[in-house]
Amino acid sequence: MGEKKRKEAIKQNFVFEKRNYIWMFIGLAFIALGFVLMSGGGSNDPNVFSDAIFNTQRIRMAPTLVLIGFGIQVYAILLKPKA
Repeated sequence: MGEKKRKEAIKQNFVFEKRNYIWMFIGLAFIALGFVLMSGGGSNDPNVFSDAIFNTQRIRMAPTLVLIGFGIQVYAILLKPKA
């Protein structure tokens, strides 16, 4: 009986809970999606210019997704544990 009480007293307290990790993975997915959308758009021939690098997806949407992902990461870190 004494050993059971001792094991309960030694219970570890983690810094983050399951909710924090779920939000962290959601933020990581946003960041990864933003970087994937930013990639590409170049030309195989270095002497030929391609206007594909200036489309809305690479200029507006992808950086916005990355910034949203970083915001979610900050939220996940600052999320208070349930009492």
